[in-house]
Amino acid sequence: MNIEYSNMNCKTALSPSKLPGLRYSLNPYLGCEHSCVYCYSPSTLRDEWMGLNWGKFVRAKQNIVEVLAREVKRKPNGTVGVSTVCDPYQPLEAKLELTRKCIELLSRHGFPVSIQTKSSLVLRDVDLIVPEKFDVGVTITTMDRKLAKKIEPRASPPEARAQTLEEFSSRGVETWLFLGPIIPELNNSEDSLRQVIEVAHRTRSKLICDRLNLRHWVLDRLTPVLKEERPELAEQLPDLIREQSKSWRKVRSNVESICRELGVGCEPAF
Repeated sequence: MNIEYSNMNCKTALSPSKLPGLRYSLNPYLGCEHSCVYCYSPSTLRDEWMGLNWGKFVRAKQNIVEVLAREVKRKPNGTVGVSTVCDPYQPLEAKLELTRKCIELLSRHGFPVSIQTKSSLVLRDVDLIVPEKFDVGVTITTMDRKLAKKIEPRASPPEARAQTLEEFSSRGVETWLFLGPIIPELNNSEDSLRQVIEVAHRTRSKLICDRLNLRHWVLDRLTPVLKEERPELAEQLPDLIREQSKSWRKVRSNVESICRELGVGCEPAF
């Protein structure tokens, strides 16, 4: 897949966040080349072209470090989520190091940082990501490498993400595993859930789980995969993922049961 890269300027680096535990969000990039077919981040941008082409373009916020350098001196302290609508360690970060420069600034000015990623590239910054100042969350939807390649084509393989959690946990950094989205008939079997939860157990990570969110344009990008894996599923999905559906209640029960068995802390997202 060809990715369209470009630069842009941002007016602010630290945006107010309504997500639990976060005061701010910081997104060094607009767009995400991991190309996850279930991602609903573009729905927050309310742009149809971006929604339908999510995963095919990345715009680097070339001035974000300079903007952040001003903001950390005047904005009240608070936990910063890096990132909330893109992956801060997507492949372009290896070259540009915008995320690295931002978290270094945040740490130096006493802002706690909560990182969420699907990339082992975050290990590059182990010299900066230290206990007390950071927590690291890694999203693992499935330990099935073939399925992960279909739904998260340019993210790190599941085993690399598990190793990332292991490394940070061994260094005393607080870690958490985001199991989501849980998609009916793709990654919601008891065996699939157990494999992921066992990673949380092994790495002493809290588990946060979430169901599929079918916001604007998600089904458009997800349908080609569904047609290949479960042709009949696209029409059924809206009913299957309802919070009170029998399907979701069973999944939630399985997750909670496995977590109790393994002694893993578990909570729903949002």
